[in-house]
Amino acid sequence: MAMAALCGCQTGAKNKEVSVLRVHIESNSSDRGAIQTVSLLRSDPVLVTIETAPILTEANMVEARVIDTRGGFALQIQFDEISAGVLEQYSAANPGRHFAIFGRWGEKPAAGRWLAAPLITHRIANGILSFTPDMSREEAGRLALGLNNAAKKVHKGLLK
Repeated sequence: MAMAALCGCQTGAKNKEVSVLRVHIESNSSDRGAIQTVSLLRSDPVLVTIETAPILTEANMVEARVIDTRGGFALQIQFDEISAGVLEQYSAANPGRHFAIFGRWGEKPAAGRWLAAPLITHRIANGILSFTPDMSREEAGRLALGLNNAAKKVHKGLLK
């Protein structure tokens, strides 16, 4: 009985975690404004110059899911209606550039990192950004859970 209570508490604590997601757009190093260079992909690092301010965050999303793909998994982020327009605008205007995606999750949220730099190949009109993250499936599940918790808090705050 004590074991069940202990497990319940741990599960409850994990269910309250809130994650962070930042989607940035690649920038030319010659662009003016606030830019920075970040290192992506831990096994074979790549430097990408990005605009410092994110174009989308967890506050703009409706749902995060881990989905199965051929040979692995991906994160699928569904953005709200207004943010879907932002995603469409940036993806249409920047073919050949990358999104740079940062995530923070877990009990020690300071342990975030750059997760992916998907190449923009087409206009994304459906508000869904899917990418293969540089993380384990377990980490992806925790990130998605925390992002969904964050989205619920944001939307709950908007309804008050």
